[in-house]
Amino acid sequence: MSEARSRLLGTASRLFYAEGLHSVGIDRIVAEAKVTRATLYRHFPSKDDLVVAYLTAADDLIRAQIDTVRQAGHSPADTVRAVAETIAEGIRSDGFRGCAFLNAAAEYPAPDHPVHRAVLTHRQWFLDTITELMADAGETEPEPHARHFVMLRDGAMAAGCLTDPAAVCETFLLGVEGILKYRDAPVVDQAAVTTRQRRRPARASV
Repeated sequence: MSEARSRLLGTASRLFYAEGLHSVGIDRIVAEAKVTRATLYRHFPSKDDLVVAYLTAADDLIRAQIDTVRQAGHSPADTVRAVAETIAEGIRSDGFRGCAFLNAAAEYPAPDHPVHRAVLTHRQWFLDTITELMADAGETEPEPHARHFVMLRDGAMAAGCLTDPAAVCETFLLGVEGILKYRDAPVVDQAAVTTRQRRRPARASV
């Protein structure tokens, strides 16, 4: 990657994440990266191309983080826990502004837009990865539990920039522990147990 491209992508990524995709214009990026507009358009023919490159870089970083966790020699269940902890670390970090991909999807809702497609590609990879990890941990029907993990992750990422991140992360990690505790119990059976518990009449006090 050339120095100019690296500087442009780094500047755009910082501004896009902190301030939003639509609110940051090309002129601002060019000025802060200290390059010309011609240089920017030589590397990124349109702003959409620059946004997709920003998301691709974010995707690469997350893939590398999970690869590092998977290669650390943990047990399968502890690998799931370690992935969850890397998510929690991100939420607790300074400057956290939510999930870059959920934020991008909100700004580019059209499903056929290149930015939205980049979001969906990342999310499908993440779901597939968590599904693999849950299968490794002994789950015989891993995808529903992986979807549960992703749902918890999405909620934590959304809440983590709105309220106390410590409490959000504690709740998220407890939720992941719950998934692991019941990871080989049929999802339907779990739902039935929960329903019965809710319907059970309260015991009269004496």
